[in-house]
Amino acid sequence: MAGSSHGHTPAAWTGVIIAFIGFCIAGMFMVAAQPVGFWAGMAVVLLGGLVGAVMRSMGLGQPKQNHPVHKVADERAAAGAKG
Repeated sequence: MAGSSHGHTPAAWTGVIIAFIGFCIAGMFMVAAQPVGFWAGMAVVLLGGLVGAVMRSMGLGQPKQNHPVHKVADERAAAGAKG
């Protein structure tokens, strides 16, 4: 994945950092046996995914045409249409 710049975007970094903070919050409250705090941390984890998706839709994520997997799939589709 390092060769495809997978995840090296502001949207990916922001979403993962927020989700990690939520994971830490949930873990702390789980050890403290506080269910409400645990679920609050899980809400922060989901918020991280939502923020990442919104930022990607705003153009801060990696465009699909730059990803090698999509290029290969497009080439296969083009070859299949010709043959």
